Amino acid sequence: MVWELTADGRELEFHLAGINNENFIMRDGQTGSWWQQASGQAILGPLKGTKLNATWKREHPATRVLKRDPTTAGKYAAANWEEEVAAYPVVTPRSPREPLKDRDLVVGVEISGASRAYLLSELTDRGPVNDRLGDSPILLMVFEGGRSVRVFERTVEGQALEFFAATGVDSGRIIDTPTGSTWDLTGLAIAGPLSGRRLARLNPLLDYWFDWKTYHPDTDVYRAGR
Repeated sequence: MVWELTADGRELEFHLAGINNENFIMRDGQTGSWWQQASGQAILGPLKGTKLNATWKREHPATRVLKRDPTTAGKYAAANWEEEVAAYPVVTPRSPREPLKDRDLVVGVEISGASRAYLLSELTDRGPVNDRLGDSPILLMVFEGGRSVRVFERTVEGQALEFFAATGVDSGRIIDTPTGSTWDLTGLAIAGPLSGRRLARLNPLLDYWFDWKTYHPDTDVYRAGR
């Protein structure tokens, strides 16, 4: 996760305040507000209810990557960290009727109070997923073996578009119906009648099922082909 440091018109500095249900709680040094990792929202203090903006500049070639500090990297780079974490108990109780396991990876999407979890393993390299969450038609794309996730609103000029994967020379692109325009993976139409239009991008959360349902108790679950 990457967040902008600016909230309420000022730049904040964050420190780890604690952990709740395997979720970091951060405290900013300027106001003393406590912030939740899962949502980027202040849950206690003067800025309670404020949300940080998530940002990711993967498409920008000038992006710089923070280099590990070689003097401390060895303290945190356990080769089997996933197995170690999986052994930790979770706080949120699990119902026997739940369709997912606690540590199943999901793509969580929230729009206007409606939330849905998409099982990552069902979406990996499956192609575009056209869905509707609440009143919003949305598009999900999971590729690079599940290492990259994109979610967009798929309404353009008042019309809900359907998308499918392009083939041949346009492999790696998507095409909409009914206009036949070609789009890249950033949500930009690069050819066809809608060339130059851009889909509104949403901010999904790649999370464990137990964590997503803890902070979104009314979520439902999307199942491919059902």
